Amino acid sequence: MSKRVSFHELAEMELNDATIFFESKLEGLGLRFLAAMEAAVTHIQEHPQASPYIINGIGCKVLRKFPYSIFYSIKPDRIRILAVASQRRRPFYWHGRE
Repeated sequence: MSKRVSFHELAEMELNDATIFFESKLEGLGLRFLAAMEAAVTHIQEHPQASPYIINGIGCKVLRKFPYSIFYSIKPDRIRILAVASQRRRPFYWHGRE
């Protein structure tokens, strides 16, 4: 049974901002980004330990075809998305989120 997923408030904002950014670059690209995110989150739900842990039990799932990574923690009752991070952004800026 897969765990439910919750997004940190700032991770949700990052997801929205990235979607708007990609859509502004090319019509439909934002939707493709969202589809890639959905596929990645589903994979995390089904196989939470499949992605490498980078620090203190935080997993990192790299998106296919987009320069973004999803950082997440596994809680007893859910998977918590901590950041939807551009790979071009300062690394670990999100550290300290729960």
